[in-house]
Amino acid sequence: MLIGSRKIGGGTPCFIIAELSANHNGDLNVAIETIRAAKRCGADAIKLQTYTPDTLTIDCDNEFFKIDGGTLWDGKTLHQLYGEAYTPWEWHEKLFEVAKEEGLICFSSPFDFTAVDFLEKLDVPAYKIASFEIQDIPLIEYTASKGKPIIMSTGIATEEDIQLAVDTCRKAGNNNIVLLKCTSSYPAPLELANLNTIPDLKNRFNVEVGFSDHTYGHLAPVVAATLGATVIEKHFILNKTIGGPDADFSLDEKEFKEMVDAVRDAEKLLGKVSYEVSEKVEKNRKFARSLFVVENVKEGEVFTEKNIRSIRPGYGLHPKYYNKILGKKSKVNIIKGTPLSLELITE
Repeated sequence: MLIGSRKIGGGTPCFIIAELSANHNGDLNVAIETIRAAKRCGADAIKLQTYTPDTLTIDCDNEFFKIDGGTLWDGKTLHQLYGEAYTPWEWHEKLFEVAKEEGLICFSSPFDFTAVDFLEKLDVPAYKIASFEIQDIPLIEYTASKGKPIIMSTGIATEEDIQLAVDTCRKAGNNNIVLLKCTSSYPAPLELANLNTIPDLKNRFNVEVGFSDHTYGHLAPVVAATLGATVIEKHFILNKTIGGPDADFSLDEKEFKEMVDAVRDAEKLLGKVSYEVSEKVEKNRKFARSLFVVENVKEGEVFTEKNIRSIRPGYGLHPKYYNKILGKKSKVNIIKGTPLSLELITE
């Protein structure tokens, strides 16, 4: 699968997405500088969100529309929160241009049909379906019909929800699917991450898999990479002093770079399945054990457990010959500390 020119999966490095979300705090210049900072941190992509308060909800303050679930946003109405958090649509073209200048892939999460149509005009290389939209089957169907790779977060989804969403993409002729393990809690406790689900998602649904992280810090993305995540998404903020709805569980420039570096180090550690001995390790094989004469031995003297031993270093015969040599005789006089060789042995 390709997102832009970037291959996803197949042994390639994790595709690391910096999620802008609301971390511009309503300032276009902050949004632009955040994109430039994401590049400095080593991100592969920047992701926006394309909605308005009115495409997500209605302006209503009854009990159904007030947030009171123990979140960072309790007390606000949905319309108020989305009014603070949304990225103005008139910014999008400029933000896409900046991302292109920086060599970053830029795409977005649409939240209704009009957002998909708008993003199509910007020729986005992929779409992200947010966790709370995974049950919006008409939106998934319409988005998938555009033929772009679909990344879907599974934060609130049951297995049945995920299966229906995947089936919907495939029925629309779109098999370029990435499922992101996600915990839709802000911030998310470590004990709810359940990262062992990542390889199960891959096997169960036969798709590429990744991780959308809302935990503090960067431990979870590193663990996810070791479990087979090919995509990592993390909220990114230029500076936490900016504030905003997502600042608390976002990484700043220093922290995001530390995450990227840690993921890349984890990938190096994972490497590949290999039983080859590298050139560097081969040089150290001289410190392995081998058979040495450990007492002076005269010509014709029998080799015994007392005068030959398997010790370090590795200049003598392989220890596998030890039992075969016991009871045989020396061809010549041998000084203690001599590596044993076949040329020194007679029947």
